[in-house]
Amino acid sequence: MDAEQARARIAAIQAADDMVSDTGECDRLWAALETVRPEEILGTWKGTGISTGHQVEGLLAQARWYGKTFHSVDRVEPLICRDEQGALFSHTELAKGEASLWMVEFRGETTATMVYDGQPVLDHFKRAGDDTLLGVMNGKNVLDEGRHFYFLLERA
Repeated sequence: MDAEQARARIAAIQAADDMVSDTGECDRLWAALETVRPEEILGTWKGTGISTGHQVEGLLAQARWYGKTFHSVDRVEPLICRDEQGALFSHTELAKGEASLWMVEFRGETTATMVYDGQPVLDHFKRAGDDTLLGVMNGKNVLDEGRHFYFLLERA
């Protein structure tokens, strides 16, 4: 699979809002995409999980996850959620603080990675389009039966 095929498949997943039963497909999509630098992804992003049945999906749905805001490489709000009235807020309690952006190697490639301040969790990012990122959550206690949580971010 090349990057163009991966972007087309990601667009199809977004359009169908369909479950991806094979997490290996997400791994192949990830492998085909280009890396990004932290400075390239600054701004506010709307997030959606790729439905694979991963346990994080339910947690984010319950928190009414909206996305992420990368104010700078040193200041990231990793879990922007909606409150009961629909207003956006940084859910620092769930995130255990905020985060920062680093270049980190994952699966043999160095790419922009969000490092949580208060927990051993990393979100790695690759370019899935001009205004779309594919993210993969990595770290201690985030694998679900050996599977990573994959998600998409679209520039807000």
